[in-house]
Amino acid sequence: MSNPLRVQCLCKAVTVETSELKPHVGACHCSMCRKWGGGPFLAVESQGQVTVTPTDAVSVFSSSEWAERGFCKTCGTHLFYRLKANNHYILPAGLFADEGELTFDHQIFIDEKPAYYEFANETKTMTGKEVFEQFANVPE
Repeated sequence: MSNPLRVQCLCKAVTVETSELKPHVGACHCSMCRKWGGGPFLAVESQGQVTVTPTDAVSVFSSSEWAERGFCKTCGTHLFYRLKANNHYILPAGLFADEGELTFDHQIFIDEKPAYYEFANETKTMTGKEVFEQFANVPE
């Protein structure tokens, strides 16, 4: 998905803009993502620069040594998960209108997924160990 993509939080206080998204939706089942959103984090990766404005309307929580999570201070909308080392943004899929361009195709931390839910889609799956091995520059 390309063009400048511009989305807003529920209360419209914060705007997130990116030039391009990978058209693949992934689900993260790690315990932090499930605690953060009450279920798996359904997300898309930005391939372009991400701008979040105004910055004073955003709260950022450093959830680990390597990543942080941002949300609107007013309405609480989840805005991003950002890898600190390379400024890589993973954005909630729900922020973007589905125009048939997004495909749910992968799940990570599948070993942390609780038994009480299951997706019907056939997807690639990775355990937490496999995720950390693939992104070896990110500490466990």
